[in-house]
Amino acid sequence: MFRRIREDVETVFAKDPAAKTIWEVICCYPGLHAIWLHQLAHFLWQRKLLFLGRFVSHVNRWLTGVEIHPGAKIGRRFFIDHGMGVVIGETTEIGDDVLMYQGAVLGGTRLEKTKRHPTIGDNVVIGAGATILGPIPVGDDALIGAGSVVVKPVPIGATIVGVPGHMAGKHAEKPESDLEHGKLPDPVLRTLSETLKQQGRLEERVRELERVASHIEPPPPAPKRALSPALESDILEALRKVLDPEIGTNVVDLGLIRKITRNGRGVEVRMVLTHSDCPLAGYLVEQVRRKTRSVVGDEPVEVMLVDEVWSWADAAPDLIWGDGI
Repeated sequence: MFRRIREDVETVFAKDPAAKTIWEVICCYPGLHAIWLHQLAHFLWQRKLLFLGRFVSHVNRWLTGVEIHPGAKIGRRFFIDHGMGVVIGETTEIGDDVLMYQGAVLGGTRLEKTKRHPTIGDNVVIGAGATILGPIPVGDDALIGAGSVVVKPVPIGATIVGVPGHMAGKHAEKPESDLEHGKLPDPVLRTLSETLKQQGRLEERVRELERVASHIEPPPPAPKRALSPALESDILEALRKVLDPEIGTNVVDLGLIRKITRNGRGVEVRMVLTHSDCPLAGYLVEQVRRKTRSVVGDEPVEVMLVDEVWSWADAAPDLIWGDGI
């Protein structure tokens, strides 16, 4: 028991630069008090002393402003910074070395008495005011930005921002777990910026084509060719202009394009999605088809969605965004 208390105190010093003395940490950190009282409430809950467990949890909420259901499972070296307004539901599972800021909510979305709260991995940082809803997994080393609302599974090492939460990239490897609240990337702004750049280039090309259109004859249809490495390279280069609308990066660098082959009907592109329930899947498939056809001419192009799980390990190694993240 004393070893666990010592470990919790050391965790405060490791994750809060404002901590000065041991007595200050022991006496003046409500997030630490909330964790200790939850350990007692969870101990009673596991031994079927449900009322006593809930009563200790209620006292915990009254004393610290942190509401943790006694049924929640919390790992080692968990730290709640400031603490006020934190809510953690009954079927929540939290891994080791997790850092949570004030106002964060791990809530449920179902009325059934089943698993209805999030499962948080190891080394996760949950920013101030963030809300994670439903029985979804949050991968190890993920960063949840302040004020974000997360309703979809979070891949390992991802940074999530916005309402609803969007993947904003993979954060850089750091020796310590922290969250620069003022330096979170904006995937929507990045997508709009890339779109506007492409629009500007297209407008320039259209103006140039309008000047010389009367002197250019239509090109002959592209001949059918075997899918050579050069042709595959041309297709991939064209697909780099197709941006995933949720992350704001092209589908090639994200590793969404699995294979390009030629079948009996024409060219076949196999691809995956960052999320199986992506609401813009149809838009993305159509963009990939159009860009591929711009290379192969009038030859039929078929885009097939492959039932595979995508992760950041599939993306280009240098695909890391965000200063200080």
